[in-house]
Amino acid sequence: MNMTIFLQQARRGASKQVTIAAFTTYGRHFSTYRPQFKQADGEEVHNLSKVFPSAEEAVKDIPSGSTLMVGGFGLCGIPENLIGALKKRSSDCKDLTVVSNNAGVDDFGLGQLLRTRQVKRMISSYVGENKEFERQYLSGELEVELTPQGTLAERVRAGGAGIPAFFTPTAYGTEVQTGELIIKYGPDGQPLIRSKPREVREFNGRKYIMEEAISGDYSLVKAWKGDAFGNLVFKGSAMNFNPAMAKASKNTIAEVEEIVPVGSLRPEDIHLPGIFVKRIIQGKNYEKRIERLTLTQDKPVAGPDASAAGEKDEAARRREMIVRRAAKEFKNGMYVNLGIGMPMLASNYLEKGVNVHLQSENGILGFGPFPRPGEQDPDLINAGKETITLLPGASLFSSDDSFAMIRGSHVNLTILGALQVSAKGDLANWIIPRKMVKGMGGAMDLVSSPGTRVVVTMEHLAKGGKHKILESCTLPLTGVGCVDRIITDLCVFDVKDGGLVLTELMEGTSVDDVKRGTGASFKISPDLIQN
Repeated sequence: MNMTIFLQQARRGASKQVTIAAFTTYGRHFSTYRPQFKQADGEEVHNLSKVFPSAEEAVKDIPSGSTLMVGGFGLCGIPENLIGALKKRSSDCKDLTVVSNNAGVDDFGLGQLLRTRQVKRMISSYVGENKEFERQYLSGELEVELTPQGTLAERVRAGGAGIPAFFTPTAYGTEVQTGELIIKYGPDGQPLIRSKPREVREFNGRKYIMEEAISGDYSLVKAWKGDAFGNLVFKGSAMNFNPAMAKASKNTIAEVEEIVPVGSLRPEDIHLPGIFVKRIIQGKNYEKRIERLTLTQDKPVAGPDASAAGEKDEAARRREMIVRRAAKEFKNGMYVNLGIGMPMLASNYLEKGVNVHLQSENGILGFGPFPRPGEQDPDLINAGKETITLLPGASLFSSDDSFAMIRGSHVNLTILGALQVSAKGDLANWIIPRKMVKGMGGAMDLVSSPGTRVVVTMEHLAKGGKHKILESCTLPLTGVGCVDRIITDLCVFDVKDGGLVLTELMEGTSVDDVKRGTGASFKISPDLIQN
């Protein structure tokens, strides 16, 4: 069956007769016609072009006191040129509120704007290794609104979608919910500004807190390619927060590595339509600094203190014992999220016949081993900012999509570290008040999903022999009653019915050793395993 239609050509008034071949299956019609796309003519491009000649021109009208939505994750996918142009305006563009997952490092990315004192408040999920960020916050020079990473992504997405607020299970029972987070310290080191308490509601027997959307005055984002109409294509994990940030203001400024002719991007390949972009510039002299260059070496390089026999020190032996035991948690076909450090190393010890899909909060599903020297790609990093490779069948997506997978219970297992765990399964792993501020990152989201099994890997004792497994956590919580299993260098505990059950002893460990090293009471399984 064929049908004939008339297509009206825009602007010229002429019509064109087109015959379309069609076929029918199960009562539905499918057309084999595919429109042919061509590059726009010069007049159309000139009239509709959003291209600015330089980064300096694109940001020159951003006033002091603006709220900026800035894309990037770590140093991956950050708008280097636009940030550099803003830095040049340090004398007349100040008191900025910057919404971004993190603030780069001391001397690169948004860290540069912190150094020039142009930022009044950061709304972020992670401080990380930016010492200047941490110093300014703890000294009271900078306001910092720490927000769980998935909540941040959703608040920004909601802001761009016109949704004023939403309910999430993330951070219920923590200082985020109670309004005890310190946003700014006073000169005397005492809290000057605290966060607002969140409204709590119950849905289907589960507690949720209300979070308000975030939108800004300007957005600064980075893409791989773009055209004069503002259509953008991202590369690798450099997509991360960029699409959501671009949608969350009416004045989005995009920088791209290459501006291509209008019409040369296939419509189905465009990640962000030009309707969300106000200005576009072609970036120059990209540094694309890698925060944690991590490589696969053919032959391990012995450290300077390693003995000729290659014996490991006791601490390394104990960590490996934890990692190898954690690897037994993987079941074939699982979708798994692994934290930084020991959790990530567990994927190196998969048992024979077991394959899993590794998910990363910054928008990757199906990543593989670290690259070999010379094969690293600064646009391909995991949530720990480490360089990675992709396995066949991998996929890439935005940060807000990533946390939809996490909150929606599509991730089967998460393994992460801890500072403290309580007998009831409460977890604390993101801050030591007034001493260490790393930020919660994605941990609060990962442990809040009811369908995800949560396993903690950690050394049994802290420095100085202090207990890390306690009746109640003394540090601010990451999640309440969220831990299912604890794997340490002494034993394995399961959290059952609001208490600890000792299920396994590590090699060379006795029950008395565990009792001395644990600051909480526990039961002993009748099927206790001695490894």
